[in-house]
Parts: sequence; structure tokens; C-alpha cells
Amino acid sequence: MRRAVWRAAAVAAAALIVTIAYFSVRVARQSVREEARPAAVILVLGAAEYRGRPSPVLQARLDHAIELYRGKLAPLVMTTGGAGGDPLFTEGGVGRSYLMAHGVPSEAIVVETEGESTVQSIALAGEIMRRMDLRSVIAVSDGYHIFRVKQMLEARGLEVYGSPREDRTPVDLRDRWNFVKQAIGYLLWKAGVKV
Repeated sequence: MRRAVWRAAAVAAAALIVTIAYFSVRVARQSVREEARPAAVILVLGAAEYRGRPSPVLQARLDHAIELYRGKLAPLVMTTGGAGGDPLFTEGGVGRSYLMAHGVPSEAIVVETEGESTVQSIALAGEIMRRMDLRSVIAVSDGYHIFRVKQMLEARGLEVYGSPREDRTPVDLRDRWNFVKQAIGYLLWKAGVKV
């Protein structure tokens, strides 16, 4: 009996490892795929902000969104992200200010400022898009993030095109770990865990 339990546990663990590896490869492939094409809105996933200024990661995402907007790929840009512990600023609000300072008119910007995680931001942004009857979206984030974001948005019935921000660094061990973390995050989301 004990041997059967150990064998079943080993098979389950091996299956889990294979599943995570499979989705890690899918995350990695999506991370370098540029799919931008005309859509209703460009969605910029939030990242850290520092007292009203975007972090380098958030700035790179916003700069990429500005390029897409100037290329007339969408008439609207949506920024996302809540306060993250900052009593005065939100990631979405900082994104809006940055876009306006770089020539994107205020009427072309939609802001989501409540999301405290990717799952929350996607749910809130998805609801905003549903209410605005926006059915297609260019998702802008770091490459490793795009696969999970696309899956969440597609689950809401949206047509989604991934567009990772430019990253000049070669793929390293940290990136590979991010692929694994995103694969685990995706599997947890599919299982109903809000991460």
C-alpha cells in the first residue's frame, strides 16, 4: 500500500513538473512574439512607481505604448495598477501623467487605478473594456508577462495581441525563472487561485 502511494505521488509530481515545463516554454515563446496590429485599445500593465514617477520597467512599457499609439494602432491607451502601498499615487495614475507629458491627449487615455495584482487589474480593465464596448486589445508588458495576460483577457472574450516592451538584455537565468513563475501563475489562475 505504501509503495502504491509513493508511486502515485511520484507520478503526480512528475506530471506537475512536465506541465510547468510545457507552459514555461509557451511563456518563453510568447515573450518575444510581436503581434501588434490595429485594435480598439492599447493596455499597459502596471509596474512600480516611485513617488509619482514611473520605475524604469513601467517607463519602458509606457514608452512602448506611446510608439504603438503614434503608429495609430489604437485610438486609446489604458493604464492599470493600484497604489501598491503609496498613499498619494497609483501605477495607473502615474502612467496617465507620463503619457500626457509625452503627447498623448487626455481624452485618449483610460485609467484603471484599483488593481493590486495582475488578476485584479485584468478583471477591472476587462470590465472597463466591456462597458466601453472595446473588443480588441494590444497588451503591453514585459515579455515574460504577456502569455498569462493574453490568456486572462481572451478568457473575457477579447481579441488580444501581445506586444512586449523592448528589452535589450539577453535571456538570462532570471528570465528563465520568470518564465517558470508565470507558468505557475497561469496554472494557479486556471485552478481558480487569484495570483
